[in-house]
Formats: sequence, structure tokens, C-alpha cells
Amino acid sequence: MSIIEVNNVTKEYRLGQLKSLKHTLMKAFDRLHGKEVEKLKPFKALDSVDFKVEPGEVVGIIGTNGAGKSTLLKILSRISVPTKGNIKVKGSVAPLIEVGAGLVGDLTGRENVYLNGSILGLSRAQIDKKFDEIVAFAELEQFIDTPIKRYSSGMQVRLGFSIATSVDADILIVDEVLAVGDLAFQRKCFDRMEELIKNRGKTVLIVGHNIRQLERICSRMMLLDKGKIILDGEPVAICNKFYNMTNEKVEEKLSHEIGNIIGHGSSGEIEVNDIVFFEGDNNTPTQDLEIYESLRIGVYFKTNVDVQGIEVVIGIHTSDFVFITKTSSAMTPHRLNFPKGKHYLECNLPNTPLGPGVYAIGMSFFDQYRRPMWYGENLKTLRIATSKIDMTKMPASGLVYLPFDWYFPSLVKNERTTIPPSS
Repeated sequence: MSIIEVNNVTKEYRLGQLKSLKHTLMKAFDRLHGKEVEKLKPFKALDSVDFKVEPGEVVGIIGTNGAGKSTLLKILSRISVPTKGNIKVKGSVAPLIEVGAGLVGDLTGRENVYLNGSILGLSRAQIDKKFDEIVAFAELEQFIDTPIKRYSSGMQVRLGFSIATSVDADILIVDEVLAVGDLAFQRKCFDRMEELIKNRGKTVLIVGHNIRQLERICSRMMLLDKGKIILDGEPVAICNKFYNMTNEKVEEKLSHEIGNIIGHGSSGEIEVNDIVFFEGDNNTPTQDLEIYESLRIGVYFKTNVDVQGIEVVIGIHTSDFVFITKTSSAMTPHRLNFPKGKHYLECNLPNTPLGPGVYAIGMSFFDQYRRPMWYGENLKTLRIATSKIDMTKMPASGLVYLPFDWYFPSLVKNERTTIPPSS
């Protein structure tokens, strides 16, 4: 039995600037006299959305800004109502949307705990029981009797998150709240969410832009685009599709740039003309590579002056800019002196253990004194696929799958198994 049902839900908004009373009256007068009045087409934040959620599911909702993610959560939280269609929600709901928005500045932290707890459906006795835990989690024991208008913004969101997650609801609806506070408190928020999901079996709908984080905690994901659900299924596949869509948009934009690859900074001494990938001994450029195959990264560049002793750093990062590895030409015995003109360099990774997904290249040029001459990230995307290894047997959520040897001496004598299998 589904705990949430969303049936053909559409949400429309009227676009356009608010007009003066005079303009509104003139429009009404024109309509009364049968004159045609310009009508603005409504904007569909959600367009015929259908899905069901079963008890205990953790559903991540991703998409670009304006895709309709927050609108969907607000409808499920009863903050907004659909223009068309209907929703059915069985059980109590705790919406963690715009954490801290309901706090009253003139009230103390203590008074806000009781006020917001009551709004979220807790009785005074329940709040009394949970009070010390709420304050301790927010790390505000010293300031709990201070008006929160004197709190920093970080202190306010910590208190708001602590109150919201103390509610024992059947369904949690979460919108970007894992990004509150400093790094240490974000870790606490993430651990709290995992405890609610794994130990208490809550049904969760969660929106976020930290895709790797959602991929880790969700059992299912939905991808929204322009108000429609375009994909619904297994998290890794949905995340990779989203990365592909994002990178295609970036590459489409870059393809309209005239001239060289655009970096993030340049002294003008070096221009990067192109970056190409090759798989193994194949000299045909590609952006698709098989896991555990060799990767050759070729760089065409131009020096506008004679340069002496330069260092080239190349890195591979995820679509959310987490660098998995970097290498530097300074680690080789060669001193790189390039006269003015066009040049080519190649960097070879004999075995590419990256997990299936979309990655990008970052690169920097430094002079002999480590002065930056040119640098950039997300310069060219690379897609890693697997056809030689059964992906269903690979551990989930790994970024790198190093080639390990497995040895079971009590079962099979003098035999080792290598991953990947030797060809």
C-alpha cells in the first residue's frame, strides 16, 4: 500500500509584473466592452506529474534550478495546492523546508523551541521530553535563553534543523537542509538523516544539489526537467544521466565559444587549443572509455613567448568538482623548455580504475617559480563505461575501483584472482 500517491499533478503560476490599480481597471473596462485583452500564458512549474512512494522508501529528487523540485515538495507538505490533479498522503508529515524560516527574532531560543515544536505538532509534554536533546544537538546550551535576533545565521539554522528533525513523523520531506551550518554540523545533519532513514525506517523525499550525497542515502531517485519526471529508478543510473545532461549543456555552451579552450585564469603566455582522449593504442579521439583500459590525454597548446622550466598539472575530477587524482610533469626527470609556437603533450594512465560515470579534466601550467600561467577545471568531459565486468557485482557508490588481488588459501591453493581479470 503506497504511503504517497501523486496523480496527474500540475502547478501553474501567472507570470508578469504586477500592474497599477489604474491599469487593472482599464483592462477590466476593456473586457466589459468586448475588447481583446492580452493574456499571459501561465508557467507550468509542474506538468502532469505521476508517481507513488512505498513505506520506507528514500526518494531523492534532482534536477536543474527551476525544474520544479521545491514546488513538488511544497505541494506534498500542503504548503501549496496543485492547479490540477491530486495527492494522497497517509500518515504524519514533517516538512524540513526553509529551515529556520519560522523562528521569531524577539523570542529566545527556548521560546522558539516550544513555539516551533507546537507548530510541527508536538505537545508541550513531548517538547519537555525532547528539549535537552534539541538544544544539545544544536550546540546552543550557552545561548538558549538569548533572543535569536542576536544569533548568527548559522546558529539559527542549527536550531531550526534540530527542532524539525525531533518530530517523530511517518514521512520526512527535506529540501536542501543537509547544507546548513559549518562543515562539522553538516556532518551531524547527515548522520542524523541516516539514523532517521536506516534505524527508524522513515519514508523520506529529499531534494538537494549534492548529488553524490543523495546517491549514497537514497534507495530511489527521480530526475525532474521543466516540471516533468523524465527518469525514475536506481540512483546511480539517474545520477549519471543527470551528469550527462549537465555536461551536454556545458559542452553545447563551450562549442559556441570561438577560439581556444576557455580556462579560469591566464597570464597570456599560454593558450590551450584542444584536449583529446584516446583509449589504448587507438589514435581516434573519443570521450568514451572502458574501465581498466589505458587512457591517453593529449593537449594541444601554444606558447606566445619562450617559456623555461614549466610544470603541467593534469587532474581528473567528478562533475561536482571532487578531484580524484592529479599528476604533475615535475614528477618526471624532464625539464620542459618550450620555444614560442604550437606544441603538443600527452599524459598516459596505463590503467583507468574510475567507476562508471562522467568525469572531467582540470589542468594548470606553472612557470619554474610556480607562478600560474594558465589554469582551468571542467575543460573536457570523459565517460567511463563497463562492458567487460558485470556492473551488478561491483560495490555501490565507489568512485575508484583499484585492481586488487584476492587470495583464499583455505579454499583454493596457489591460486589468486585479479580484479580486473587479466586478459
